[in-house]
Amino acid sequence: MDAQRALLDELMGTARNLTEEEKKGHKELRWDDKEVCAFYMVRFCPHDLFVNTRSDLGPCPRVHDQKLKESFEKSSRHDAYVPKFEAELAKFCEKLVMDLDRRVRRGRERLAQEVEPAPPAPLSAEKSEQLSVLEEKLKNLLEQVESLGEAGKVDEAEALMRKVEALNAEKTVLTQQPQNDKVLMLAQEKKMALCEVCGSFLVANDAAERTQSHVTGKQHIGYGMVRDFIAEFKEAKEKAREEERLAREKEVEERRKQREKEYESRSRSDSGDRDKYQDRGKDSDRYQERDLDRERSRERNGRGSRDGEREWRYKNGRDGGRDRYQNRSRPRSPGRHSNRRSSRSPVRRY
Repeated sequence: MDAQRALLDELMGTARNLTEEEKKGHKELRWDDKEVCAFYMVRFCPHDLFVNTRSDLGPCPRVHDQKLKESFEKSSRHDAYVPKFEAELAKFCEKLVMDLDRRVRRGRERLAQEVEPAPPAPLSAEKSEQLSVLEEKLKNLLEQVESLGEAGKVDEAEALMRKVEALNAEKTVLTQQPQNDKVLMLAQEKKMALCEVCGSFLVANDAAERTQSHVTGKQHIGYGMVRDFIAEFKEAKEKAREEERLAREKEVEERRKQREKEYESRSRSDSGDRDKYQDRGKDSDRYQERDLDRERSRERNGRGSRDGEREWRYKNGRDGGRDRYQNRSRPRSPGRHSNRRSSRSPVRRY
């Protein structure tokens, strides 16, 4: 019925049964409306997997529409909404699997229970008397076997041992108790097996046809799809997380290399500036030495010219130097000096 309704919705639209007045206020659904099943849009709806099985989830409360699904697949927002829808589906499926695994654990514990034998019932008085007689016979025969063995009568001892074995077998039959129905039922239950995929009980070593029928059943296939999707989703999530981690590491490495390049560039720039300053210092030192040499040369040239000029003037009498020289070399007259001195020095009286 649901399939026929979905087919009619696909062919004639969801408003096929509405009147003209009702169609005026009717709103056409879009794939991003809350009434539309996101699970059906992106992958599968779990409600469709277990129809008419023990795990039937009932009809899905949201709309399943193939046209809306095709519209979603053609939409420009498809890639942006797929991770969101898949995360919601994975959360729903994980809850299903958790409930199923809980059932599987209970079934496994049930199969692992050990079959404890019932305590033996007390023997009747007749069987107890027979058992006492057998034990007495066994005791006497064992003593005889021991005596014959010490005497070296091997053949006779072996003959008595055969009688002992026969009495032991008779004793075992006398003491054996039949198993009750409960023990037999538990022993038969131990032959059951458990399907780890869907949690169903199977008969161990069952016919191949029955096993194949179970494997191709809705419940087994449905839970297989759910488990495969969860594994695929986790693997994709882990892969995305690993790619993100590698991208961060790559970005950090690139930043580190960039910082190293900038540091090397600054180091080379600083080294070039130091070399320039050193070259400038060397040039400055050379210029200073050159200026000093020039200054010394000027001083030497200046002294030489001044000395030459002074000597020339002295020789030619331009500055009176020669007259002074002649005056210094001329002898002084005593009279002149005495008169000058007498005129300047006072006359002492004696």
